[in-house]
Amino acid sequence: MATVKDRSSSRTALPDTGAADRDAPSRPGIRLRSPRRRRRLLGLAYLAPALLIYAYVVLLPAGQGLQLSFYHWDGVTSASWAGLANYTGFLTDATLRQAVTHTLFFILFFSVLPIILGLISAALTARKDVRGAGFYRSVIFLPQVLTPAVVAVVWKQIYAPDGPLNSVLTAVGLGGLARGWLGDFTWALPALGLAGTWAAYGLCMVLFVAGTHTIPGELYDAARMDGAGPVREFFTVTLPGLRGQLAVVLTLTLLGAIRVFDIVWLTTKGGPGTSTITPTVVLYQRAFTNPDVGAACAIGVVLALVSLLVSLVVVKLAEGADR
Repeated sequence: MATVKDRSSSRTALPDTGAADRDAPSRPGIRLRSPRRRRRLLGLAYLAPALLIYAYVVLLPAGQGLQLSFYHWDGVTSASWAGLANYTGFLTDATLRQAVTHTLFFILFFSVLPIILGLISAALTARKDVRGAGFYRSVIFLPQVLTPAVVAVVWKQIYAPDGPLNSVLTAVGLGGLARGWLGDFTWALPALGLAGTWAAYGLCMVLFVAGTHTIPGELYDAARMDGAGPVREFFTVTLPGLRGQLAVVLTLTLLGAIRVFDIVWLTTKGGPGTSTITPTVVLYQRAFTNPDVGAACAIGVVLALVSLLVSLVVVKLAEGADR
């Protein structure tokens, strides 16, 4: 009995090393990082080179552009303080006001029309498979494979005075309608708009048609059992099922319309006169043709803010529709 008692007393006399280990992190000079914190620091270490490059290439020039937008500077001589004068040019400069108006026009051709045509394509293929649909989609999607420069060159040739469009009009007895489309003050802007519609339609069509394949077929069967026709079926089944694709397409096409430059500069350079001028063309001219770097930076800042605002609005509307 004494032996057992001695053994039990010896056990109780052993120090509580677990309690000492638990108290160790609270002692001064001893810090043990949790695995989660170590993973976070490791992730930041991996991202640090990319973040530094992004800051140097994007954020630093953006900050310099914002700073220069408050100055008058020709890129050579000393800059002078301009305050908000470069920004008020959107209200007082006739060329800038006209460029903004043309942007609204391009939104119609670069965003609204391609989306409508894409939705029509999705509606036609949602009810049944169309023979040869894959080939037609490939042909319509072709402009997305081409660069904007190639698209501009192709349409410049089409609209040329001796180009295919005027040749076809003359061949069918409508030679009186033939003209130099890109040199006409009235028709130059709509001509570029149609080229933009052709370029953007393929993306809208492919995204919408792909979206219809994710809509359960039971929804269409239920709509047809309720007596829904093609129009009602589109608005009750197809269109609600394409909300996600519609948000993506709307964002991409609106930003493309706001920032359109390549097709305008390579075909008309904003002419004839200022009939096809856009904010991006004005920015380019004021940065390189008749240097006013401050005004060009102000235009760039405004376009960036408008693009950000458009993206946020579309995202919020899409999130609200999903609730």
